[in-house]
Amino acid sequence: MGVSASSYDRIYAIVRQIPQGKIATYGQIAELSGLVGKARVVGYALYRVDPQTSDIPWHRVVNAKGEISESPFRNGGDYLQRSLLEQEGIKFSLNKINLRDYRWYPDQYSSV
Repeated sequence: MGVSASSYDRIYAIVRQIPQGKIATYGQIAELSGLVGKARVVGYALYRVDPQTSDIPWHRVVNAKGEISESPFRNGGDYLQRSLLEQEGIKFSLNKINLRDYRWYPDQYSSV
């Protein structure tokens, strides 16, 4: 799959727009980035973000079920993601976030 660095740059630019206390789904970010149907590409891009040094709020992106996409390769990132979301006031019920309550809807699609 030929995903360019500019695709990742578009993904990061969109994710930076998600306000505190809101979430988006991988598929939603893919669509806003012009990568319709490529939610996994968004996941790959966010996996590369260093949570310690980046200004990209990677933790605000969850799967279409409103769940944190767990992975043994994230070295504790799943717990960090939930903690960061809870610090922003996002509530979990049975390990899920109610998308109706917390989903981010941009005023208009970004022209990144």
